[in-house]
Amino acid sequence: MNQSKTNGMTLKMWIPITWIVLAAILLSGCGAHQAKVYHVGILSAGGSFVAIGDGFKAQMTKLGYIEGQNISYNMQTSDDPAKEQVMAKQLVDEKVDLIFAFPAPPTAAAYSAAQGTNIPVVFAYYQLEGNNLVKSVQKPGGNITGVRYPGPELISHRLQLLNEMVPQVKRVWVGYDKNGANNPAALDALRPAATSLGITLVEVPVTNQGDFGTDLATRAGSADLGIDAILTMPDSFNTSPDGFAVLSKFAAAHNLPLAGGLASQAQQGALFINGTDFNNVGELAAPLADKVLKGIPAGTIPVVTPEQTLIINNKVAQALGITVPAGLLNQADQVIH
Repeated sequence: MNQSKTNGMTLKMWIPITWIVLAAILLSGCGAHQAKVYHVGILSAGGSFVAIGDGFKAQMTKLGYIEGQNISYNMQTSDDPAKEQVMAKQLVDEKVDLIFAFPAPPTAAAYSAAQGTNIPVVFAYYQLEGNNLVKSVQKPGGNITGVRYPGPELISHRLQLLNEMVPQVKRVWVGYDKNGANNPAALDALRPAATSLGITLVEVPVTNQGDFGTDLATRAGSADLGIDAILTMPDSFNTSPDGFAVLSKFAAAHNLPLAGGLASQAQQGALFINGTDFNNVGELAAPLADKVLKGIPAGTIPVVTPEQTLIINNKVAQALGITVPAGLLNQADQVIH
């Protein structure tokens, strides 16, 4: 066999081998990309807010992030702002790919800790009014986006719902932490709403949750309570189990309608609650995290607003002699019979 034929056969043999090697390299590269494991830090308060984290992780699974395969979570939970700051710094030191934080105090801690790094923050259940966390809902800026807490809309609608269910109510007790971050914006929405409905707000600003009980005890000793209903505000004095128990006990003892904001309160004496579903809030945050992990800058992703939910306790209504309008019962996400 001459040399030219030998060289030709050798070339023909090497061509397919070369393609096989190239294909193997390409496939190897794809495999390395698919093997990427994202490390996500979750910083949260405890209690009922845990449902936000549950909803987030469940929706992330639906989006293809399988825990133990291509994503891992470092869950840090505390109700102590000082501890939250330490936990946020730990997540930053670990160089996680993203921090998911909720509600307001953990969000503030995560945002502060992530400054000067390239770690994005996705928040949930944070009221944007009254602070500079984001530049705008459509373009949050920086390295942050999330799901907002629509406090002003919720509180004004809560008063409107109370008026629709019990139109004879003219004096509404509103106790609140005067240092609560969410309350100024809530009051800015609530006061004009009350004026338009012909309702007088009986405001009780306090610095100690125990002062709620003091004020209500004084009213109980008077011939006239001075109030026709109680409406909860978006602060820890109103939403904590102990704080709400004081309001619920007083309302039950004096046959007063009580308007709440957390789903659990519908089972604990509230005539109704309007709020946001925590599980759904977490679910809404997952697509935002997905976009961030895929390389879209967090600050360019619009902030999401969750829909309001309405739960009516018709057993409480009947005990108070209130007939809830059929239209509201039909609109409710849940009616407790």
